[in-house]
Amino acid sequence: MKFLGLIEHLFAQYGYLVLLLGLPLDVIALPIPPGNTTMTYTGYLAYKGVLRWAPAMIAAWVGSMIGMTITYWIGYKLGTPIIERYGKLLFLKPSHLEKTRNYYEKFGNKLLLFSFFLPGIRQFIFYFVGIIRIPYRIFAVYAFTGSALWVVVFFGIGYLFGDQWHAIFMWVEQFLIYAMIGLCAVLAGILLFKWRNRLKTGI
Repeated sequence: MKFLGLIEHLFAQYGYLVLLLGLPLDVIALPIPPGNTTMTYTGYLAYKGVLRWAPAMIAAWVGSMIGMTITYWIGYKLGTPIIERYGKLLFLKPSHLEKTRNYYEKFGNKLLLFSFFLPGIRQFIFYFVGIIRIPYRIFAVYAFTGSALWVVVFFGIGYLFGDQWHAIFMWVEQFLIYAMIGLCAVLAGILLFKWRNRLKTGI
């Protein structure tokens, strides 16, 4: 894999720190090393006996929580003031945030729970949740639970499938890509439907 040599080198040099420091970078949108690959390879190293499974999983979960918390608070502290000051340049208004928050209350927590599985989504959604100022307690319950599921699944691929981890990982990655495309298509359809209704009603 493209980044596998880099991940191997980082683990050789820094061990569990790769998870504590590297996974937050992945969430912040600096995916070096890439999170899904790193987590699966971590499971494989535990399978080989290079790492102990319990400290590895704990370090990964803590690392992911650190990244999510940082991005949430960046969005919370900086996002709304920036939109209030410069939103007109991007055709955004504070009222748009309120509408978005209302939509989030219907579906957002479910998306947040599984967002960590989707590269691209997880590098965005935690900023977004902070920007619309979802209470931190709600954010933490769903986001931290979702990251724990992510750790178990991707660590499990490497640990349970051992030397075959690469083939299973590629299949899972492909499935997630299709899932993300499908999700985007559904969201686009919903937005198009609402836009057409507004044109018809003149709102």
